[in-house]
Amino acid sequence: MLEVLVTRLAHGEGLPLPSRATPGSAGYDLASAEDGTLSPGERRLFRTGIAVAVPQGFECQLRPRSGLALRHGLTLPNTPATIDSDYRGELQVLLVNLGNVPVEVTRGMRIAQMVIQRVEETGFREVDTLPATGRGEGGFGSTGQ
Repeated sequence: MLEVLVTRLAHGEGLPLPSRATPGSAGYDLASAEDGTLSPGERRLFRTGIAVAVPQGFECQLRPRSGLALRHGLTLPNTPATIDSDYRGELQVLLVNLGNVPVEVTRGMRIAQMVIQRVEETGFREVDTLPATGRGEGGFGSTGQ
């Protein structure tokens, strides 16, 4: 099992650490450390009250919670948000309200999910032409026709 070190900040006291809802869940739920209202179309950072040390060679991805997206139109505008392995600041979640009514975010409310993912170190080599494939340059819906 991969170990990720977590520091609880003063305003995160009493909040749960990231946790999975079920044993098969890929994402670890993150709770808001503060209250706030998001009006329709509004976006705002919500603090989580924790900082993490993502191991070298991994990243932390923040993703929307499907229930909040379905019921309230809450999502992350930069999903998946990437937290790099050398970042040591507080995890904050950028939420946007795509719904038609204001949404109340309360302290302790699960607002996002976190997935730890391996990142491969990659080198890029410039070439004159790329190897051919059956798809070629077809994109933006070309495989669905």
